[in-house]
Amino acid sequence: MSENKKTLPTGLLVTIAIFILLCVTLFGSDNKKNETANKNEQKAQIVEDDGTFKIIASQENKALEEVIRNYIRKKGYDVENFEFEYAGSLEIMQKLNKGEKYDAVWLSNSIWGYMLDSSVKMTNSKCTNISPVIFGIKKSKAEELGFIGKTVYTKDIVKAIQDGKLKFSMSNPTVTNSGASAYLGMLSTLAGNPEVLTKEHLENAELKNNLKALFSGMERSSGDEEFLEELFLNGNYEAVVAYESSIIDINQKLQADGKETLYAIYPVDGVSVSDSPFAYIDNKNSAKKEIFEDIQSYILSNEGQKLLQQKGKRTWYGGTNENVDKSIFNPDWGIDTSKYISPIKYPSTEVIKLALNLYQTELRKPVHVVFCLDYSGSMAGEGEKQLKSAMDYILTDKATNDFIQFAEGDKIDVIPFNGKVGETWSTANGTQTTELLEKINSYKATGTTALHLACQEAVQLLKNEDMNKYNVSVVLMTDGQGNVGNFDILNKTYRIVNKPIPVYSIMFGEAMESQLKEISNMSNGKVFNGKTDLVKAFKEVRGYN
Repeated sequence: MSENKKTLPTGLLVTIAIFILLCVTLFGSDNKKNETANKNEQKAQIVEDDGTFKIIASQENKALEEVIRNYIRKKGYDVENFEFEYAGSLEIMQKLNKGEKYDAVWLSNSIWGYMLDSSVKMTNSKCTNISPVIFGIKKSKAEELGFIGKTVYTKDIVKAIQDGKLKFSMSNPTVTNSGASAYLGMLSTLAGNPEVLTKEHLENAELKNNLKALFSGMERSSGDEEFLEELFLNGNYEAVVAYESSIIDINQKLQADGKETLYAIYPVDGVSVSDSPFAYIDNKNSAKKEIFEDIQSYILSNEGQKLLQQKGKRTWYGGTNENVDKSIFNPDWGIDTSKYISPIKYPSTEVIKLALNLYQTELRKPVHVVFCLDYSGSMAGEGEKQLKSAMDYILTDKATNDFIQFAEGDKIDVIPFNGKVGETWSTANGTQTTELLEKINSYKATGTTALHLACQEAVQLLKNEDMNKYNVSVVLMTDGQGNVGNFDILNKTYRIVNKPIPVYSIMFGEAMESQLKEISNMSNGKVFNGKTDLVKAFKEVRGYN
């Protein structure tokens, strides 16, 4: 006979089961939240213990920094532990090859990654967006040239420039990706779009002549894409070669100010396209790799890609896209996402380097540069030594390391100043600088600072220069406050000369930034900080003239 077993009522059993399930769910959920929070804290702490999570990026990606910062803030990472640094594409390669430590790199174009030494372990590289490099021409000028509603070839643009009907500004091909990409695209299309661009193509006389004709129409050269936009908006220029996203950004600002917008021109025989890869630098830190993968996944997510589109970046790869925000990719500005863009094929790293050197030595429009150098008493000692070292780099073959050397057709003047303006030293051949350097090295620092008078002298010196043959500029270097002469007289002189002569100023020592900004605003120039590294500042400014 079996025993009678007592059982709990069915309703009570169900209640207990539900209670246990709720406890497990809530407890598991809290555990998961705590685990995620602890993991993020651990990752942030590991980053903090190791210094920072350092990202080096091409200058044109600066506008995308807020996308990453907003995400890491939302994820609970310590924002202060993330550091962003910006540089030109070639400079990034130099920094990495020299062993400078970074955890991630956001390049403008995959082509630059091939210039890395084998010791640099760049991995997990993925394209984040597509940026065509195109011509943006004032709409009235584009209509005048017959470029609207017509198939435009690169040769059509070259002819307009040769005929004196079009001038343009662009970023310097030897220091920026947009400039280099545009230049390589022009090389390829004018060479007939060969399967592979070779060094033999670069030796072709007809190709060189066509490229010289093209660059003869370049009015201004910029050392970075951000400043290219600024100088275009602040100046009176009719065309610019830039990223499609830059054309969009410029037009948004022009339209807001009630000014004439640019019209985008995509040459049908080939357009340079940059793919903006985001990659990990493997320093054997698993926590940092995990953070990198998290950030990269977000950039490539639907949300991240949508945010990049809002910046005027194409996030589709090849083909066309009709489903875009037309207020950003505005057809009235010639922005066309309905046509397939025919991308040019980039050559080998060796050919790219040869092409950049060819541009710097033979193809670009010659320059006439006036250096105004401060030899006031406060420069005595270390300052004078650094100045002479910087000029020795700029005026010798050492500058070829950065593709910023002067060429035979360039003119160089040097005006030394202290309490008064010294005698001008000149050469009409940019490769013959021995005598200039001897005079620079023998001059001694003493007295006060006549920087405004020196700048006046430089502007007067350039007033009769033929700007169809030369791009002109003044490089003003000082370590102090101008106390001989004044800005008002300089400004009056500049207005009388009435030529767009940019003044690029380099601050050193106790230089007064407000004085130099007055001068740069007057001339649509720029101020560079040389207080920590004067040689580096001179190298940077060479990318702008």
